[in-house]
Amino acid sequence: MLEVQDLHVYYGEIHALKGVTLGVGKGEIVALLGNNGAGKTTTLKTLSGLLPARSGSVRLEGETLLGVPPHAIVLRGIAHVPEGRRIFNRLTVLENLEMGAYARADAGIGQDLERVFVLFPRLKERRAQVAGTLSGGEQQMLAIARALMAAPRILLLDEPSMGLAPVLVEQIFETIRDINGQGTTILLVEQNAAMALSIAHRGYVLETGTIVLSGTAADLQENPEVRRAYLGET
Repeated sequence: MLEVQDLHVYYGEIHALKGVTLGVGKGEIVALLGNNGAGKTTTLKTLSGLLPARSGSVRLEGETLLGVPPHAIVLRGIAHVPEGRRIFNRLTVLENLEMGAYARADAGIGQDLERVFVLFPRLKERRAQVAGTLSGGEQQMLAIARALMAAPRILLLDEPSMGLAPVLVEQIFETIRDINGQGTTILLVEQNAAMALSIAHRGYVLETGTIVLSGTAADLQENPEVRRAYLGET
């Protein structure tokens, strides 16, 4: 469904992505693992059009995405939940959700709004609340829900567990599994490798801008290098 081939991305003279190649199949959850500075966020920003690539290719169901502006990439079916949530703090919860559907003109917006309220009942309770006054966990729920309002075929999730209490992390990951079960394909960037691999079908490990390992989630969970570097085992 999503195919990335030999992707090279620079920040000025800094070579951030060095030939990244990966694929995400329809209906999958694919985890992208790596330490801080490995290039995970850069990868997602490039896929969503926020960063230009120097070379390589990104294709969604055969159609190129490189050079396509971010709003047009959203229209093609890719929604990005950025690191740090980036909600509209001064807008209400409902207004944030409506902004997620800003590019849509179809009749399904109301149905999708009800869908996200089922996924995140807390947001329904707080629909009139100013988003900046929500807790961290509620803001993360809102960021994901806002992206879902774009009716994406692929959801790019960047560090959804960052800064959350363990009980909220479990809740967020269970919801990610539910979203995938409803038919949305997911590319997941996550520092919590154990949680990511517990819900993913496949995964890639990124180190200093290069893919160094790939395989099924089960294989990566058993890989000695992954267990030592990302799962906290000796």
